[in-house]
Amino acid sequence: MTQTNQVELRPVEPSDLPVFFEHQRDPVAVHMAAFTAREPSNRAAFDAFWARILAEDAVLIRTILFQGRVAGSILKYEDEGHPEVSYWLGREFWGKGIATWALQLFLQQFTSRPVYARAAKDNLPSLRVLEKCGFTITGESAGFANARGCETPELLLILK
Repeated sequence: MTQTNQVELRPVEPSDLPVFFEHQRDPVAVHMAAFTAREPSNRAAFDAFWARILAEDAVLIRTILFQGRVAGSILKYEDEGHPEVSYWLGREFWGKGIATWALQLFLQQFTSRPVYARAAKDNLPSLRVLEKCGFTITGESAGFANARGCETPELLLILK
């Protein structure tokens, strides 16, 4: 387990999944993230997704704890042969620096570079987290965002 400023990372435990599911169902968080599950309230789809990523060797995933409470998750996965990071925090944990601390800790554990990230162009809090952790914007793309039901611009970032 790794810790800083009351933020810890540890392997995902089965008891974390109901908390992650509730985080994923928050309509404000879903809109901000934009690129989410097609049906965030579908528990069967959620369970199938988590079973798949927890079994995947190329995925490194950790639970984010804040003051001992499950605050969210952070992971590294492969996208088109490149490592990419992603994270999700429950809304009650926003605005406290938790995502930045968690990403800094995670990047100490996963040291391969370059590593990539992406965020909806209007998701300014997530973009600030990535930039605080050394990511730089390399371009822009767009994709269909399930949460918004439309094509949504996103920024592409890299940490070298």
